[in-house]
Amino acid sequence: VLVRVPRWVGQDNARLGLRLSLDALDEAPSGLETRIAYRWIVAVGEQRLTLEQLLHLKNSGERLVRIDDHWVEIDPEQLDAAITLVQPEAAQAATLLEALRLAGGGDATTAGMPVLGVEASGWLRGLLGTPEDEAMEELPQPLAFRGELRPYQKTGLSWLSFLDRHGLGACLADDMGLGKTVQLIVLLQWEREVGRLVGPTLLVVPTSVVGNWRRELERFSPELRVHIQHGPERPLGDALATVAAEHDVLVTTYALVARDRESLEPIEWHRVVLDEAQSIKNPPTKQAGAIRALNSTRRIALTGTPVENRLTELWSIMDFCNPGFLGDQSNFRRRFARPIERHRDATAAADLRRLVQPFILRRLKTDRTVIDDLPDCVETREHAVLTTEQANLYQKAVDDMLGQVDRSDGIQRRGLILSLLGRLKQICDHPVLAVRGEEAVTSAVSEGDPGTLARRSGKAIRMLQLLEEVLANGERALVFTQYRRMGRLLAAMIEHQLECRTLFLHGGTPVPKREKMIETFQDPEGDAPVFVLSLKAGGLGLNLTAASHVFHFDRWWNPAVEKQATDRAFRIGQTRTVHVHPFVCTGTLEERIDRMLEEKTELADRIIGAGEDWITEMSTGQLRDLLVLREDALLGVDV
Repeated sequence: VLVRVPRWVGQDNARLGLRLSLDALDEAPSGLETRIAYRWIVAVGEQRLTLEQLLHLKNSGERLVRIDDHWVEIDPEQLDAAITLVQPEAAQAATLLEALRLAGGGDATTAGMPVLGVEASGWLRGLLGTPEDEAMEELPQPLAFRGELRPYQKTGLSWLSFLDRHGLGACLADDMGLGKTVQLIVLLQWEREVGRLVGPTLLVVPTSVVGNWRRELERFSPELRVHIQHGPERPLGDALATVAAEHDVLVTTYALVARDRESLEPIEWHRVVLDEAQSIKNPPTKQAGAIRALNSTRRIALTGTPVENRLTELWSIMDFCNPGFLGDQSNFRRRFARPIERHRDATAAADLRRLVQPFILRRLKTDRTVIDDLPDCVETREHAVLTTEQANLYQKAVDDMLGQVDRSDGIQRRGLILSLLGRLKQICDHPVLAVRGEEAVTSAVSEGDPGTLARRSGKAIRMLQLLEEVLANGERALVFTQYRRMGRLLAAMIEHQLECRTLFLHGGTPVPKREKMIETFQDPEGDAPVFVLSLKAGGLGLNLTAASHVFHFDRWWNPAVEKQATDRAFRIGQTRTVHVHPFVCTGTLEERIDRMLEEKTELADRIIGAGEDWITEMSTGQLRDLLVLREDALLGVDV
């Protein structure tokens, strides 16, 4: 039987929908507890329906009617709910928090009717519209700012100030390199310039960017009094409270917030700001708990990746900015995370987007309406082949581990799979990494021949060829690896083969040394054209625009982390085309997972990403197909 379904079936303009009309009862907003009057409006697309029209539809008993040149399907249960909602006495009062949750849909009283939009007046209109909405005042650049704000940065300042005045937290999620740091600095300047009596702002940042924040604050706003709360001699207890009262900004790190909790918690902060706010993506941690316990009603999260792997990361950031707004975590998982992540539920995704839209501002570098003077960013996958030594190690690891995986289950099986994945990724990097411990690398670097060391890895051979071209053209390069041991090997091989000074930054590099490395690399006259960085230590917050080439020596299965690293070079201040080189070993799991991640990008674009847990759930047969070497991987170079 062939059934032809009209195109309008299932569309919003082919069924009853709702619009939420909001009016503020309190003239002065007071955050999410502000009192709001709300009422429901029933509509079909843009066509509103009166109570009389709804009663007429009910009396007619028709299930399919013509409204505004559209056929509309009438569900009796929804029609009864709609009639109840538009009764004159149905108008109600609620808090802004409750009203925003209603606007997100999913309320039982709506009987499954979609929420098509929100209508508001006054300051509510600016809150629930776009940042460019006419109800939000466009603020000028502060007189004290030493620089020139771009138009989108002025909009960011206006939006941050608007939410701040209404007691609401904000997540500034601009693409990396668009100047989130600058927009936060001008907000601090603006509120002081207009004469507001404000206390200190606590700025929590990753350790690797403490120096960067200090430099940026000194550069753009030297009038602000800044204290770096770091190091063994940092003040604590009453001494810290005294220091806080004497400064505009205190900069500390995520680790120290947990360690210094007893000293930080009693202080009444005017504002708490999290830089790289995805650092609190795991709510149960001691670090996240210490940050949530800080005493402040004004909160701002800065992040270029509000969602890296799971939607619960977005919940964690939003719960910091506006506690309780998205409900508790279990309810959020049930209503949004599971339907979107597992079933690609478009309705749930739209509801979540509508809920968080007022509090998240995100602009992209690739949007020419935002910024039109950035050069291009070109990505070219670099395919390398395994050497014979690597291929033999790879095949042996697969054969040894798959038998163990097949005989195990549950947590033990997942652990074995993740261990195998890590081991295979290291073998694809270099055979020395297949030997456990730092001693193997130390021995290889200090006692071995760096030339021979390079020839043992197909990736190293290919990367040195590319770097030679980069240096011959007088350009500079960043080389990212997730393994600290691989970083040491790379630095040694590059210095020997290319005869150039190479910098290496990792998680154990002291802050003063990091800053010196960055200055050296950024100096046009500097003698270190190659900068090797561990992905976690060097992938956040650094400004390395001297580089026009970015090499990802090994692949991180989270594309957002790789993008963060790339954006150390591809950001404001970059004047040359940035060439990105992700390495993939042909015929190995790297090539297959690279392809699988590409297929998952559509879901990531809809506000979620995909972690690597899906790999551990595969059957042994599927794993074997994923991991075994293909013939084209065995074209290795004999040593």
